[in-house]
Amino acid sequence: MARDRGPESDDTAMTLETQRSGARAGSAEAARVPGLVIVGHPDPARIGDRAWLADLASPGSEARLSRTEPPFAAPKMNAFAPLDEPHLSRSPLMLHCNMDGLRLDASGTSTKVVVDGAPLAGELALSDAALERGVVIELAGRVTLVLTRLGPPAATAVDALGMVGLSDGIARVRRDIANVADTEVPVLVRGETGSGKELVARALHAESPRARGPFVAVNVAGLPETLAAAELFGHERGAFSGADRPRRGLFGEARGGTLFLDEIGDASPDVQVLLLRALETGEVRPVGADRAVPVDVRLVAATDRDLDLATADGAFRSPLYHRLAGYVIAVPPLRARRADVGLLLAAFLAAERAALGEAPLAAASTPWLASADLSRLVRYGWPGNVRELRNAARQIAIASRGAAHASLGAHLEGLLAAFFAAEGAPDDDAGGVDAATTSEAPGGVSPAPRRRPQDIGEDELVAALRAHRWKIGPTAAALGIARPSLYDLIDKSARIRKASDVGEDELRAACAAGEGLDALAERLEVSRRGLQLRLRELGLAG
Repeated sequence: MARDRGPESDDTAMTLETQRSGARAGSAEAARVPGLVIVGHPDPARIGDRAWLADLASPGSEARLSRTEPPFAAPKMNAFAPLDEPHLSRSPLMLHCNMDGLRLDASGTSTKVVVDGAPLAGELALSDAALERGVVIELAGRVTLVLTRLGPPAATAVDALGMVGLSDGIARVRRDIANVADTEVPVLVRGETGSGKELVARALHAESPRARGPFVAVNVAGLPETLAAAELFGHERGAFSGADRPRRGLFGEARGGTLFLDEIGDASPDVQVLLLRALETGEVRPVGADRAVPVDVRLVAATDRDLDLATADGAFRSPLYHRLAGYVIAVPPLRARRADVGLLLAAFLAAERAALGEAPLAAASTPWLASADLSRLVRYGWPGNVRELRNAARQIAIASRGAAHASLGAHLEGLLAAFFAAEGAPDDDAGGVDAATTSEAPGGVSPAPRRRPQDIGEDELVAALRAHRWKIGPTAAALGIARPSLYDLIDKSARIRKASDVGEDELRAACAAGEGLDALAERLEVSRRGLQLRLRELGLAG
């Protein structure tokens, strides 16, 4: 559907040109400013539009959010328009910048405002950590936004290089691909399961001089040790029982193109030796052959494991790691791309609805997907990342078949309810904000005075988690920080492992003891919610 945008005003043009100039003058990181991204709107064509709040870059400054301001730019930066939703008031929600982050003030607007699932009538402080994570704002139950930090404005296709999104994280991935694609350097793609590592590998191939050659993908973890050499390097006829004809092997099939080694972190020791030998010598010897043949492939490997830790533990060969990691591309998890959830969900829903013979979504008097449901989807942790979101879109499309408005379906409703209830928090818990109105934290812990997360050392962090049995809500309250800030500290800590790091064998052995979820989380020293999601991911949840 075509966008009905008015001409760009002189003030809008001046503001955006100032932002572009600032971005050219400094680094991308230095140019990051608070901004708003539309993730839900009665007109689906508006999803992905962004507004840079450059006036909020210094303490004491302020910005307005209403029906008429600020101007939002389309992804290609070729059209600009305010939210222009008639149910929104012209009286603004005010955003103030202070030394510790931002402050929202809804006291002067008649628009119903919900922030991270909690209604807001007065003022609310947002920490820098909450802003980096992305704060979900619902306006009048019709428009859903993510307030976060945005990099410099740039004209970008929402699906450039086959990857949907406009967030800073996915922009960095695209820049990495552009920088390394035309080289022969081996690339290691790191990221959680379902985050899109193979998409990155395919983009590297498509943008490389080898694009006309083959792209061959193999799950290295699935290679049987007894046949690994033959699978990788090929074999001659009669080389072993059943070898009734010669085979080129994966290196041969990928000759002149790209060989993608998926799940490289789970390769067996024997497979690691074979790969290291091939990389060191630049040639491979098919099983039963008299001579070696040169390797002519560009290697791209991917893993969701921490190979630095694996090499330190001796589980992965250090020489192989360093040969594969000529250049490393880190794919961000979906929970770090809240501003992209709207675009991804819209793309997946369009595909799923088309497969079901449903008409494309178009502008309507009310949003097809309720803003409260969309807010929950954006705030959900997505342990399965983009792959899990695509499955959710399929469930929504099927559950809503022929309906005027979307239904999440029983399974997805249960998943979201379990996620928000895992720590005893209600579905509308304002976990992404630093609200100072709560008299008692979850679990009956009296909240400590508010503190800066950077003032909390690792010893204190670990001690607090242990004291509160690795429950996030009570620990955050005792430390005097918000849940998102606690998650940030955990992510940065070298001493704390995440539930996603716990191996399947260890989990199965722990579950065999018959302990409850709380006791299991305490023994494994991981968060209860993270453990619950990990168990569900592996099919171990009861």
